Amino acid sequence: MTRVFYFCRPQVWLDWQYVRPHGSSISDEKTEARRKVTVRLKLLYDKILNTLQLMPANAAYRKYTEQITNERMNMVKEETDLQKLEDQLQSGQLEEVILQAENELSLARKMLIWKPWEPLLEEPPANQWKWPL
Repeated sequence: MTRVFYFCRPQVWLDWQYVRPHGSSISDEKTEARRKVTVRLKLLYDKILNTLQLMPANAAYRKYTEQITNERMNMVKEETDLQKLEDQLQSGQLEEVILQAENELSLARKMLIWKPWEPLLEEPPANQWKWPL
């Protein structure tokens, strides 16, 4: 007999469509969902900023990503209404914003390995960027 194991990521979505425990209200659930989303985003943005600190200060990727991440972090810290936060971020639903932040963190960690700010090992061909040939 073969056993199959399925692994999945923990649920971090805004799921207000489940059965409420006795005595809880919708507003309690929304408050809890808001807290989970903001905590998750703050955590991800903090990790991104910490990863960027390991890059040289003059690296273009660091400068621009740091600027965008700080702007988004401030929005998350200041706004308490999820719908208004979604509108301010202008990046789709908050679930998508979380995925974008996870992808950015992954990219930042890869950039540390790739080190694109270092000079090339050898000179590129003279007409590499000339088009049309």
